[in-house]
Amino acid sequence: MLEDPLVSIRREDGSLNELRLADARLSDFTGSEPWRKVRSVHGQAHYSGTYASSTMRGPVVYESRLELARLLLADFDPEIKAIYAQPCLLMARIEGRARRHVPDFLLVTRADVVRVVNVKPADRLEDPKVREALAWAGDVFSQRGWDYEIWSGADPVVLANVRFLAAYRRAGVVPLEEVERAWETVHDGERLAEAERRLAGGNPPHVARPAVLSLLWSGRLITDLSRPLGGDSVLRRSA
Repeated sequence: MLEDPLVSIRREDGSLNELRLADARLSDFTGSEPWRKVRSVHGQAHYSGTYASSTMRGPVVYESRLELARLLLADFDPEIKAIYAQPCLLMARIEGRARRHVPDFLLVTRADVVRVVNVKPADRLEDPKVREALAWAGDVFSQRGWDYEIWSGADPVVLANVRFLAAYRRAGVVPLEEVERAWETVHDGERLAEAERRLAGGNPPHVARPAVLSLLWSGRLITDLSRPLGGDSVLRRSA
């Protein structure tokens, strides 16, 4: 028997906003803080830190390299408009047992679809206790009408490409006029090396590379990231 679940959201001033999950709205997470403080301590087992998100225009915390990988993919996804790490504490009483859970991420799409994400290595999912803990939380969030995802990794080539492109995620890293010039002149269907040579004029091709890579990060240009990014990568202009 599932009783009415609650969520507790930590505010920037340190206060807590506790409410029924059914009443939680996207606006409740605006200006919220991660539920746990993330600290890096010498010798700790987990790799944690903060990532400068272009989506959030500020830092987003993570507690493992696997979480950082999922965070990178969310930041790269043009359909994601908000990313909240450790967004809340979920509290529920299920079959008479009090349960508590802090999800890893809450993602919001441009269509205001909410996706709760828990990141776990594939081998940890073999543990029945881990599976059960993730399952009950997923059932609760799904009943709220939110999508639920358990993520254990992605194609390593895709991750390597996105990690490389993330160097161009911040506005101003590449001058805006260079980015716009590249956007105006790159042809749909041409290869990356061809675009660089043409944009560079008589200069070395790598001079034009940052502007093209910035467009790939922003999603204005797209290419097949399941293959290593290189001069043969075919560029497509997004719709």
